[in-house]
Amino acid sequence: MRTPAAAEAAALVCGRWDGTALLLPVRVQPRARRLELGPLRGGRLRLALTAPPVDGKANQQARAYLAEVFGVAVMRVTLLHGDGSRDKLFRIDGPVHLPAQLFGP
Repeated sequence: MRTPAAAEAAALVCGRWDGTALLLPVRVQPRARRLELGPLRGGRLRLALTAPPVDGKANQQARAYLAEVFGVAVMRVTLLHGDGSRDKLFRIDGPVHLPAQLFGP
């Protein structure tokens, strides 16, 4: 994991900055065996979720998990696009940690 200050020195291969917020494109896989952040695929970060895509449960789990990974409160993770789709765009306000997957191999 890197800090946002260290990210300024390295270019992101996934996502982009909007001021202090990170706009993160994600491809979710609901009903996966385990909850995990996967590799990049097609310019999007892969996110495996154990929740089913029913009644917004997968979206709720995605927000909670991204908040944990980026070190922010759940209320600082917003789903901007893709409520009913596997391809989503999240806004993460003031991330404290940045996973290595955002910087590529």
